Parts: sequence; structure tokens; C-alpha cells
Amino acid sequence: MNIILLGAPFSGKGTLAKKLNSEFNLVQISTGDLFRENIKNGTKVGLLAKQYMDKGELVPDSVTVTMLEERLKKNDCKNGVIFDGFPRTIEQAKMLDKIAKVDAVIELDVPFDIIRRRCLGRRVCSKCGEIYNTSTYSKTTCAKCGSPLFQRDDDNLETVNNRLEVYKKMTAPLINFYTDRLFTVDGNQNPEIVFESVKNFLKKE
Repeated sequence: MNIILLGAPFSGKGTLAKKLNSEFNLVQISTGDLFRENIKNGTKVGLLAKQYMDKGELVPDSVTVTMLEERLKKNDCKNGVIFDGFPRTIEQAKMLDKIAKVDAVIELDVPFDIIRRRCLGRRVCSKCGEIYNTSTYSKTTCAKCGSPLFQRDDDNLETVNNRLEVYKKMTAPLINFYTDRLFTVDGNQNPEIVFESVKNFLKKE
């Protein structure tokens, strides 16, 4: 089973992906992780991507799709994957259709004013990377390792507004593109409720 998670930044895709990975034995494929892995290993496609990144340019879709195609050939992907961060555009979705069958698309629907609050409230552990939010966690140290929490420089109103605008223009049209296999869930609920709704939908597929 291959799944795409759609949703604006801070809609809870990462939290949901972890739960789905565990429940359905899927592999989460992040394009960002793929870039870093290929560049670190010095692969041909990784070096090509680095040339664009070093110039501050966007990596062409064809390069990203080549990385994805190679990743999908690995044994751990046989049971299915969750695509994280791809596709972001209709054109990318069409390219993905050529290399993989997408069985279900889950849209996490969260109002933009809630997204902004989540962004401004996010705190990250300086040691282990655990993520918290001031709306549900008031301490300034990590519950896991006790290290100080910090707010990322890009967790500000200007940045999140820009990201939401890009999502609205570029990625939201994918909702109509995938309408035949789309399941929309209210992402402004408890993560466990969101997960149960999505799990029940996928088990019917």
C-alpha cells in the first residue's frame, strides 16, 4: 500500500506518518532525507542534486523522481511506503504515477489560523530533537532527556505565512487531482482520533 499525506505545514503529517508506519509496516520516504543520503554517499544523482543546491536553485523534478525510483527498488519498500514531501505539484504527481501506484491520499485539514499558532508554539529539544508545543507542554526542558528546548529561527509568522501561500498555490490543487482516492480528516483533533479515522479508512481499502 502506497500512501501520500497531504496537508499544510504543521498539520500533523509527521505524527500521523509514524503511527501509520508502525500499524501497517510501511516505510516513510522523505525527499529531504533522500537528498541528504545520496549526497552523503556521493551517488551520481546525489552529486547532480548538490550542484543545484549549492547554487541555491531548486533541484529539478526529474532528479528527485530518479532518487525516488531507486529508493522504491529496495526490499524494505515491498510492503508499501508513505511519501513525505512529494508530490508538491500536479506535474510531480503525474511523474510519480509513472513509477509507483498510489493507493490512497490522506488530507489533513487544519485551519490556517491553527497552523500559525502551532508554528509559533513549536519548541525543539537541543539534544535529542524531540518536538513539543507550548499549547500542550509548558516546560522549557525536554521530557525525554532533560535538555533545554529552543525555538527554531524559521518558526516565525513571516515564514509560516509564506509557506502557507506556497501550499495554497502549488500543493492544494493535488486534492482535486487525487479526488478518486482521497480521504480528508479533520487534523485539528487529538492525534489518536486522527490516526483511528485514517486507520479505519485504510483497512477498508
